[in-house]
Amino acid sequence: MVSATVARNIAGIFGNVISLFLFLSPIPTFIKIYKMKKVEEYKADPYLATVLNCALWVFYGLPIVHPDSLLVITINVTGLAIELFYLSIFFYFSPTPRKVKVGMWLIGEMVFVGIVATCTLLLFHTHNQRSTFVGIICVIFISIMYIAPLTIMSKVIKTKSVKYMPFSLSLANFLNGVIWVIYALIKFDLFILIGNGLGTISGAVQLILYACYYKTTPKDEEEEENLSKANSQLQLSGNEEQAKRVSA
Repeated sequence: MVSATVARNIAGIFGNVISLFLFLSPIPTFIKIYKMKKVEEYKADPYLATVLNCALWVFYGLPIVHPDSLLVITINVTGLAIELFYLSIFFYFSPTPRKVKVGMWLIGEMVFVGIVATCTLLLFHTHNQRSTFVGIICVIFISIMYIAPLTIMSKVIKTKSVKYMPFSLSLANFLNGVIWVIYALIKFDLFILIGNGLGTISGAVQLILYACYYKTTPKDEEEEENLSKANSQLQLSGNEEQAKRVSA
């Protein structure tokens, strides 16, 4: 019989792997930015939000706040490093006004996390008090992050197209939420449960929308143009062959 601790660790490891996939999913975007040498209309907001979210969860998982949360620390430290790497690329290829904005936001986030840490250590003196205070803040910010996909979902419903809602990311979001919910239930952790419960619901809704609107999604315009060009070339080559035969 597998003990609760072992089961929790297994769930946490699976959660780390799926979360890592989610953190790495923007790589194609930054490869594109690197090749273009400019950020164009891409925004740094999602990455700035994720940096703050990861920093808060790292602090939550520390032994002085919430003991026995090593796997919460590992994935959020990893995510923090990845998001800072993305932001460094964004910063490098951004015009000066955007660089200032990104820099100011990062400084503001560092100050905020510092204030949270200071208040936690000075005002609260038990693990329960500290984890409750930091956990509430973490849940507030992760809830805000899960509100963001609502705009994409509404766009899917309006356009009846899942073009801008990749299935792989929706599935990964759902599985990530489920795994961390299981992790939170094995050794009850209310704040991880609430945060990832919202993620599970969000991922499930995205998958339902994908199932509803996959068939009504129009083909990509570029694919249609390429197909049209290919047909035109085939018709042209066919006409040339006929012309050759006539002239022969």
